[in-house]
Amino acid sequence: MSRNIRRLAAFLCLFLGCYTVLLPGAAHAETHPEAAFMGYWLSQGHDGVFKIDRCGDTVCGHLVGLQYDGTNVPHDKAGDTMCNLLMLTDFKASSDDTGRWNGKILDPDTGHIYQAQIWSPRQDVLKLRGYIGLPLFGETQTWTRYNGTLGPVCKMPH
Repeated sequence: MSRNIRRLAAFLCLFLGCYTVLLPGAAHAETHPEAAFMGYWLSQGHDGVFKIDRCGDTVCGHLVGLQYDGTNVPHDKAGDTMCNLLMLTDFKASSDDTGRWNGKILDPDTGHIYQAQIWSPRQDVLKLRGYIGLPLFGETQTWTRYNGTLGPVCKMPH
């Protein structure tokens, strides 16, 4: 009988030890729901890579990878380089829709800034919806996690 109790005690110690090791990670993910967005994302057209990260108390995204020929980095409407261009700004958790974040997106070709939402329906997939006025009047793109490399001056491999 004492052998069974020792086995049970050993099992409980192992279980509780694993639980306390895993708990901080679970608590971190729960207190930082934006963690699903962090990292590098390949745009739907596979022509751009964005790095999404924290910017103070919001989430933002920079264009860090582009497909272009030669050595001339593309420029936005204002004539600034698009390498490391801040395009996603001020994303905060939606109070209406759990899991969605509301912010703004810059169209570098026109200079217009649109309302936007991001959410992650499953691991390594990001949905981005840009719109005017209401989300109903917009377009959704599906981005995927990017694990590739980037060359100098934001150049993506072909």
